[in-house]
Formats: sequence, structure tokens, C-alpha cells
Amino acid sequence: MPSAARPGRERSYSVASLVGVVAKRQTYKNLCYLAVAFPLGMVYSVVFLVGFGFGTILSAFGIGILLLIGTVIGSRLLARFERWLANALLSVTLETADDVRSSSTGLLATVRRYFDASSTWRGLGFLMVKFWFGFVAIVLLVVFVTALSFLTVPFRYPHTEELFRINDEPITWTIDTLPEAALAVVLGAVLGLAFFHLSNAFAYVAGRIAVALLDDSSGAEAAPTEPTD
Repeated sequence: MPSAARPGRERSYSVASLVGVVAKRQTYKNLCYLAVAFPLGMVYSVVFLVGFGFGTILSAFGIGILLLIGTVIGSRLLARFERWLANALLSVTLETADDVRSSSTGLLATVRRYFDASSTWRGLGFLMVKFWFGFVAIVLLVVFVTALSFLTVPFRYPHTEELFRINDEPITWTIDTLPEAALAVVLGAVLGLAFFHLSNAFAYVAGRIAVALLDDSSGAEAAPTEPTD
């Protein structure tokens, strides 16, 4: 009897894990993270385009060097914000960067400390990758909008749904009967579940990238006052 009951129990668990994603709080925190990925990525792109672009062009006049240095060091503030955002919305715990040595003094020495810190360049790398997070978020948004459109068909049919385009010619589905509306709801539910699972999967990948580039677990080696285990 126990062996016969196990397959049914496993099936119930799999169904619960498949549908239960809708009720998980972390799912919606992941969605919030993805929702702000595109605007943040655009902001970072503009900052780096102006900072590195004009800094390189004006480097012959001296002010460009200052602009390049300011952009690199300023990226640490943006990386700190991204670290806070990941801790708040993703299921990760990132430590604050602590690999800037404080043994020397003076402006040039301070700038060199920030340039020597690996967290500066890892954070800069994450900010550049964040721009591409936004494109994935847009693709997922298209899936969500399509699912929502199918789910609301019973309230507005007859309705013609544009599925996709081939050579700029729309491929449409005209829904004018109740069975077709019911089928649209089923398709919308499937797409909706796919959207939630894909969003969680991408948020997991984003969290792993954040751990690799923003977590300062190696920074303790550069800080003599904090011994490692």
C-alpha cells in the first residue's frame, strides 16, 4: 500500500509545485526586480555612455581623465544600490564591499585604492550586464500580456486576437464562440504559468550573477581587521 500511494503523492506534489508558484511571495518579489530592470539598465547605459564616451573624447584635455575616473568610482555607488536591491527582492544575501585598503592617504592614493579594489570592476561588470536584463524582462512582459489577453477573452468576445506576424502580415485568431473562448482561457492559464516559472528562473539566474559580481565574500581577505574562517 505505501508503494502504491507514493506515485499519487508525487503527482500531487508536482502539480502543487507547478501551480503553487502563483501563491508564492518570492514570485512577486522577483517580478518587481524584473519590472525595474529595463529602466535601471537604460539609466546605467546613459551614465556609462556619457561618462566613458565623453571621457575618452575629452581625455586629451585633462577633463576627460577626471570624467573617466569619476565614472568608474561613481559606479561603486550604483553597485551598492544594486546590492541592496538584490538583497531586498531576490533570495540572496550579498555582503557590502570591503576590499578598499585604507593604509595610504591623499587624493591620488584614494583613487588608486578604488581602482585596485576588485569590487569596483566586478560591480561595473554587473551594471553593464544589467542592461541586458531589461531585454529579457521585455520578452517576459510580452508573454504576460498575451496570457492576460487570452484570459480576458470571455468578457469581450467575439474578438480577434493577433498571434504573431510573418513578413509583416498578422496571423490572427477570430474567437466568436464560447468553446473557442474557453480554449483561449486554457491557453492563457498555460502561458500565465509559463510566465511565472520563466520569471522565477530568470530571477534565479540574475541572483547567481549578483552573487558572482556583487558579493564581497572575498573582500575580507583585503581587510586585516576581519579574519576569515
